Amino acid sequence: MTFDRRAFEAKGYLVAPGFIDLHVHLREPGFEDSETIETGRRAALRGGFTTICAMPNTEPAIDSPGLLRELLGRGHGVKGARVLFVAAITRGRKGRELADMVELAGAGAVAFSDDGSPVEDARLFRSALEYARASGRPIIEHAQDLVLSAKGVVHEGAVSARLGLPAMPAAAEESAVARDLTLAKLAGGRVHFTHLSTAGSIELVRRAKADGLSVTCDVTPHHLAMTDEWVAGSRAFAWEGGEGAPGGVPYDSSTKVNPPLRTHADVRALWAGLEDRTVDAIATDHAPHASVKKDVEFDRAAFGISGLETALGLVLGGVRAGWASLETVIDALTTGPARVLGIDRPKDDWVVIDRDAEWIVTADDLASKGKNTPLIGRKLMGRVVATVVAGEVRYEGAVRAAEAISPR
Repeated sequence: MTFDRRAFEAKGYLVAPGFIDLHVHLREPGFEDSETIETGRRAALRGGFTTICAMPNTEPAIDSPGLLRELLGRGHGVKGARVLFVAAITRGRKGRELADMVELAGAGAVAFSDDGSPVEDARLFRSALEYARASGRPIIEHAQDLVLSAKGVVHEGAVSARLGLPAMPAAAEESAVARDLTLAKLAGGRVHFTHLSTAGSIELVRRAKADGLSVTCDVTPHHLAMTDEWVAGSRAFAWEGGEGAPGGVPYDSSTKVNPPLRTHADVRALWAGLEDRTVDAIATDHAPHASVKKDVEFDRAAFGISGLETALGLVLGGVRAGWASLETVIDALTTGPARVLGIDRPKDDWVVIDRDAEWIVTADDLASKGKNTPLIGRKLMGRVVATVVAGEVRYEGAVRAAEAISPR
C-alpha cells in the first residue's frame, strides 16, 4: 500500500512526520502486569508515535548486552511502533559502578540513563559522560537531588501546604541540573535532561546553550498542560480559566508524578522554552501502572502517568491557546528527538491528525495496560486517525463520516 500524503491533506487532515518519543516505560521484563513491549507499541501507534525509546528501569535492569539483544529480538511481527532501548548507566541502576557502556552501545543502546535513580556520585557521573562520549551516545538524565526531594510526593508550594503532603522543592531539580551542567562542561559528552519541570531548570539550560555547551532537554505533555492544582482536584488545563472547568477529587493518585506537577508560572516557562527552542523535544514519560499500584493512598501510590495516547490532544490545546506554534510542537515531536539521539528521522513514517476531532478519554479506549491518567472523563481536541510506519498503515482510528482512511 502506497502512502499518499496529498490525498489525506485534500480531506482536511494534518499530515506530519511520525512522532519519536525519547522516554517510555514498557515495563518488560519484570512488570508485565503494567505494560509489555507489545501493548506499549500498540498504544504508541494510537498516539502517533512511530518510534519509542524504552527506559531501563525494569527487573532486571537493562544493563547487559545480552539482555539488550534479547529485548531487541522480542516483538518481531507485531505491527506496532519500532522500539529503541536506553541502557542503564550503572549496574542494576544502583549508582555504584558503571555498566559496560561501550559494549551496550555496540549491542544497540541508543542512550544511557538510570532514570528515576539519578547518579548521585559526581565522579561516577563524570566517568559516565566520558564513556558516553566515546560511544557516541547521550546521557539521558533525570535531574533530581534525592536528599532535597527526600520523601516528597508533590511540588513544594501552596498546594502541598494546603493538602498537608510532603513536598519536593523546585531546587531539588534545579540544583541537580546545575551540577550536571558543570560536569558536562568538564567531561564533554552529550547530556540530555528529561522531563524538566521548573522555570529555573529551563533558564539554566538556556544559558548553557548560549555558552556553547552540548546540552538538550525535553518536557512532558502533562507538565505542559497541568499544574499542581490538579492534585487538589482541579481539572482545568493551564491555559483555561478556573471557572466552568470540570472538577476532580483531591489526592487523586493519578496526578502523582515525578517530577511533580508544578505551578502555572513553571508551565508558562516550559512553553516559552519550546517556542525559543531551548526545549528540544516533547517526551511523554509514559509510565503505566497496574491498578494495585495506583488505587491506594496518595503517598503510597507509584509515580507516573500513562501518556502515549493523550499526548497529542494536550499539546494541541496549548497551540490553540497561542502558547506555541504548531510548527514548533511538531518539530519537538519529530525532528527534535531525532536530533537528540543523533539519528535520521525515518522518512517513511507519518501520522495523520484530525485537529478538530473531540473525544473523551475513557479507560476502555486506551490500548495501554496502564489506565492511570487524570484525564479519564476529560474532553480533548485533536486525535490521530492513522499512523504509518515504514510506509505501511499500522493504525487506523476514527475518521470523519463516510471517509476511508486507507488510501486505495
